[in-house]
Amino acid sequence: MRETRGRAGMIDATVHQQLGTLLAEVKNLREAFRRSEDKSDAIRASMHRRMDELVERVGTLEGSTVAMQGDITEMKPITDDVKKWKLMGIGALGVIGIGGAALSVTFADVVKRGLAIFLRGG
Repeated sequence: MRETRGRAGMIDATVHQQLGTLLAEVKNLREAFRRSEDKSDAIRASMHRRMDELVERVGTLEGSTVAMQGDITEMKPITDDVKKWKLMGIGALGVIGIGGAALSVTFADVVKRGLAIFLRGG
């Protein structure tokens, strides 16, 4: 009977030792899981912060785009007027150029005739 108790005591000690080891492993797993959760929380918080920054930047960009579209809409009539003036100016320069050429030919003809009269009469 003593032998059975001795064996039972050894078995109990071994079982207690294995249970202690098992509990230590479970505690280690819990701690590792907690660290993993903390790390995941930090990563999620960082991702949310980045997303918030992106949303803010996109909102700013949309506001700038709307403002630029308004400016462009206001500038279009002015740009069209300037183009029209440019075309009118080019046309006017053409007319002035033709007129100037005609005038210079006429002036040159007048000078030529005047010199001819002066040389003949003199």
